[in-house]
Amino acid sequence: MDPKPAFPFDNTYARQLPGFYVPGEPAQAPQPALIQLNEKLAHELQLEFPPESAAQIFSGNTPPPGATVLAQAYAGHQFGHFVPQLGDGRALLYGEVIDANGRRRDIQLKGAGRTAFSRGGDGKAALGPVLREYLMGEAMHALGIPTTRALAAVATGERVYRERPLPGAVLTRVAASHIRVGTFQFFAARGDQAKVQQLADYTINRHYPRLANEPNPYLALLKAVRDAQAALIAQWMSVGFIHGVMNTDNMAISGETIDYGPCAFLDTYNPATVFSSIDQHGRYAYNQQPSIAVWNLTRFAETILPLIHTGEKTAVDQATEALHAFTPIYEEHWLNAMRAKFGITQPDDSDRQLITEFLQFLHEQSLDFTQAFHSLAHDNAWTRPWRARQSGPPRNPVYIPRNHLVEEALSAATDHNNFAPFEALLAVITDPFTERPGLEKYAQPAPDGNPNYRTFCGT
Repeated sequence: MDPKPAFPFDNTYARQLPGFYVPGEPAQAPQPALIQLNEKLAHELQLEFPPESAAQIFSGNTPPPGATVLAQAYAGHQFGHFVPQLGDGRALLYGEVIDANGRRRDIQLKGAGRTAFSRGGDGKAALGPVLREYLMGEAMHALGIPTTRALAAVATGERVYRERPLPGAVLTRVAASHIRVGTFQFFAARGDQAKVQQLADYTINRHYPRLANEPNPYLALLKAVRDAQAALIAQWMSVGFIHGVMNTDNMAISGETIDYGPCAFLDTYNPATVFSSIDQHGRYAYNQQPSIAVWNLTRFAETILPLIHTGEKTAVDQATEALHAFTPIYEEHWLNAMRAKFGITQPDDSDRQLITEFLQFLHEQSLDFTQAFHSLAHDNAWTRPWRARQSGPPRNPVYIPRNHLVEEALSAATDHNNFAPFEALLAVITDPFTERPGLEKYAQPAPDGNPNYRTFCGT
């Protein structure tokens, strides 16, 4: 008899938060085929299953024993406009596992079919967006940036209909949790303060247990989320990452990068860069990401004001003081991240000016962001003015998911059922700091600088 799948499920969200989700059932994939399995991550999660069953499990056809399949409720500000009900419209949580390091992790399927929150959509995912999220999440992890992870990608054997028929796929995503700013907004918008407090208590216990004994644990929660986001956005900025859709439903309370839709990395350095085709006014441009983080955190603070203090003015004053601290905290993280890129191990007050001048130089000369920083490790005429401050080896990636290479990989898979470019790119970007012979094309910008590159939402 074949061994049954064994996942160490301990589904606290389902047990402790009734009313925060709707039970769901994955759609049946007619011909599931495994595209990619992250075996190292599966081992870390302590998952056991026969290899031949992977396609069935991660397509949603055969949820493993102990799974509690559900769609989470949340609201969100989308491009500044509040939508009181969003929720998992094409995602289903299998449950939570305790990994080999004792960390609680969600396992979620994206593209597994309709849910109670699908709002008329089919709940499916096309192959291209699934592979994009796989590449981006694993690249960010390899760069040392907190992120959701990709566990598996499975082709469903059916077509989904967007602008044209496309091959369908399901992504299995792993996260510290899927609690978002929008999760709090869902219940606050309904005036259900008891559920907001229940969610806050659950969040503290799951993500920030040290706060439970604070004199004001809810104010401490706001500060902890603020600090996590300040550190995260600083890391995004240091590698030239543009999320693309920083809606409040796409900001994870855990401090992980979540929801890789129309995201991309900078090519030619321009701080006003926008790649997303739906961001027509530049709300989520590269240089706007820190200020948008504060905006989102302000929306989070609004949901827990009654928990911070029973007096509205006092609550607002305390929350405002906490939010005002975001900028100096962010800037310190950003400075430290950029110092590491220059090999500066002995901080100096002049570092900010040095970094700013270098970025201005990149902008004026229309230079590639990643390639320019990698060149700091080499002695050439245009890097010498900045080498005097170097006191250690610069730490910069050689390889990122370059936009033109991502598009080539997705096109080959989608249009020709050829996964070789995807697999090759994945192998390169998951070891981003080691320069290797024969991989020169992965370190080079697009021949034309990719001036008109646009990304699109995967829904």
